[in-house]
Amino acid sequence: MSKDENLSKINLFDKINAQTLGMVTKEMPRLKKARKLNGYVSNKPTFNKPFEMPFDYVDVSGINIRVAIEKKDDTRPNLVMLSPYPQSIMAFAPMWEKLKNSFNLYAYDLPGFGRSQRSDNHMTFKAQGEFLKSFIEYYNIKSPHLFGPDVGMPAIIYYVGTFKNVVKSLIVGDGPAISPSANASMIKKMVNSGFWRTVFKVAGSGALIEGAKLVCYTNYVPNKYEESDYKKSYDGGKVAPTMIWFKDYEKSIADTDPLIDKIEQPTLIFWGDEDAILYPENGERMHERMKNSELKIFKNTGHFSYLDRHEEFGEMLIKWVLKHK
Repeated sequence: MSKDENLSKINLFDKINAQTLGMVTKEMPRLKKARKLNGYVSNKPTFNKPFEMPFDYVDVSGINIRVAIEKKDDTRPNLVMLSPYPQSIMAFAPMWEKLKNSFNLYAYDLPGFGRSQRSDNHMTFKAQGEFLKSFIEYYNIKSPHLFGPDVGMPAIIYYVGTFKNVVKSLIVGDGPAISPSANASMIKKMVNSGFWRTVFKVAGSGALIEGAKLVCYTNYVPNKYEESDYKKSYDGGKVAPTMIWFKDYEKSIADTDPLIDKIEQPTLIFWGDEDAILYPENGERMHERMKNSELKIFKNTGHFSYLDRHEEFGEMLIKWVLKHK
């Protein structure tokens, strides 16, 4: 991570492809307005280097997954953290130091996502929810709090709504689960169009990461180490299987939507008000249906709210978990 020569870099072709994508993203004017209000400078990383995380690999249910685990003692609350897309658990680095002082942390890249092993068989909300069950059992995690943005969110909803569990609370947002899903223009392309899914496959990992930078941030700017980690996560043809997740998106939502009303654990739903992937009304409608939920909407904030507002987000996580421990 410290050797620049080992970094996987975004090239000019990737940037051109991403800019083309931005031209057909109707939410761009609102994103630009939010960035102006935030004083966003796209070429000035928020941190020069990511904070250290104890990355490792482990085999769970026959899948080699990347994890980051810091366990101090059994008296602390256990926080399980699921990776977002097209990032990885490195996206939690800005909050890691703060969180590890309060909790036992168990973070992992979902099978087929991040730096975990490619797995076409895990490209549904149901399969990821079943894997979450295996992960919790593998580490024998007692009374966990589950934090999942983006693709991690439906995995948590499926797991908690389907299986007998001892989950203390949920922290979910910026992801799909409710029907009908209020999809922004980018998700509509990936879900509804085989042509666009092919475009993403052909464009490859660099364009995917640069496109996400263009469409998903309004305040945070990733550094070259973060970008390299995200790009390496989808090098070698790993973009293609993730498109299966989007192709089966509507079928997967049919699995999670009925579970929303069943979940009784305290649930914190978070969203960025300028999310250009999934509109915040998804979170608002989830809040209306869930028995025991709170809703936090971050202002002038994009899809990656946990990074755009990492300081506030980290404090929010700590207060929430300690309140419900």
